[in-house]
Parts: sequence; C-alpha cells; structure tokens
Amino acid sequence: MGTHPSALDIVGGSAVVGGNGAPGMDLVRLVRRGLPVGAAQFVLDSGSLTPAELDRIVLPRKTLANRRKLGTLTPEQSDRLVRVARVLAAAEETFGSREKAATWLRRPTTALAGERPLELLDTDEGAREVETLLGRIAHGIAA
Repeated sequence: MGTHPSALDIVGGSAVVGGNGAPGMDLVRLVRRGLPVGAAQFVLDSGSLTPAELDRIVLPRKTLANRRKLGTLTPEQSDRLVRVARVLAAAEETFGSREKAATWLRRPTTALAGERPLELLDTDEGAREVETLLGRIAHGIAA
C-alpha cells in the first residue's frame, strides 16, 4: 500500500463524511456537525471494527439503528468514532499493516495493565494511553 490511512480514511474519507478531506479543523467541523451514519457503516464494512466492538466502544447497535433514521451521528458519537479511527490509523502506521495492527489492538498487553488496547478506546484517557504506547513502540522504547 505504501501510505497509511488517516482517521478520515478509516471512516470513509471525504466521499463518506463530506468536507474537503483536509485533516485538522475540517474534521473538527465535521465532528461538531455530526458525521453521517455512513461513517460508522464504513468502519463496519471495511472490517476495522466488528459490530460487537462498535457496540461497546462507539455506540450501541440499537442507537445506531435509530441514528440511521436521522442520517447522522451526534457530535459525541462522531467524536468517539473519530477517536477510535485515529488510534486504528496510528496502530496501522506503527505496525506497518492493518492485520498486525488488528492483532495488537485485540491482544492483552502488560504495558496497559493486561487490557486489550481496543477495549480502552471507550474513553479519551484510555485512547491517550494507547496512543502513548504506540508512540513508544514506534520509537523502540516500549517493552
């Protein structure tokens, strides 16, 4: 592949979420507005998360079904989805492949008190811990 995805790519890119596809403030505006439900569906369809993982980390399936009727996620749900996408993208960049990143994210690690990194993404603080560890791994510091 050569290049690694961004958080925006993980949720379907500008074709799915709208905007001009620029990172940073454009993504902030999109999240504040509420991402289209298609962004969550893209994450599922691409296999980045299973329905059970999306249910636990981003929003319950029943809520997703209700949001489908409205067409958009709430800003809070959008923020959680982008947070997870950001970590998924960082893991893929760190490990060099989607498969290796997926394996690492789903395996308990002693550096995170025996937790699976993916399970920590339901909170901002947990996501920060995972991102910090990914940064350490990328720089050869983590054990």
